[in-house]
Amino acid sequence: MKEQLLEPLLRSMRLRQVLPYIKKYPHCRLLDIGCGWEARLLHAVEPSIAQGVGIDFKAPTISNDKLTTVSTRMDKRLPFEDASFDLITMLAVLEHLEHPEAILRECARVLRPGGGLLLTVPSWHAKPVLEFLAFKAGIVSAEEIRDHKRYFNREDLYKIFDSINGLNLKEHFYFQWRFNNRVFALRGA
Repeated sequence: MKEQLLEPLLRSMRLRQVLPYIKKYPHCRLLDIGCGWEARLLHAVEPSIAQGVGIDFKAPTISNDKLTTVSTRMDKRLPFEDASFDLITMLAVLEHLEHPEAILRECARVLRPGGGLLLTVPSWHAKPVLEFLAFKAGIVSAEEIRDHKRYFNREDLYKIFDSINGLNLKEHFYFQWRFNNRVFALRGA
C-alpha cells in the first residue's frame, strides 16, 4: 500500500505526542486499536512494552512472543477479556468509527484498573484543511478522509467521556495548530 506524501509526517507527529505516555507504562500490555496495515506503532514501541496487540480490519499478520495482531472490523465489541490491558492507544481512529461511544465503553472494559487510554483525533478545525489536502492537493489519503464519520473538539470529547462509566478523561491537549486532539483517560478502580 502506497502512502500519500504527508502521511508519514502526520503519523510521526502523532507518535511524538504519545511516546511520553507509553514510557509511563514500562513493560505494559498494550492494545493498539486501529494499528493499520503495518502496525507501525507496535513496532516502534516494541522495546518498551511486555506485549503488544494490534487490532484493525487491515492489520498485518503478526504472531510472535511479543506482538500479535487481530484482523477484524471494530463495531461495538472488542474481542478481548475484561481487564486485560494496561494501556490502549487509538491514534486517528475515533473519527472512523460508527459507534465511538461503544468502543470507548469497551476500552473501559478491557483496561485494568489504573490503566490508561491515549487517543488522538482530528478537531473540527482540521476538516476543511484535511479535505483540501486530500481532494484538491492529493497529499493525504482521500480514502481515509472520505471515511471520517465525525470530528471532535474538546467539548465533544468531554461530553462523550462523561457518558462512559469507569473511564475518566484526565488530559486534553490540542496539537498541530489545534487540528488534532490528544486525550488521556484513566480507568477507575
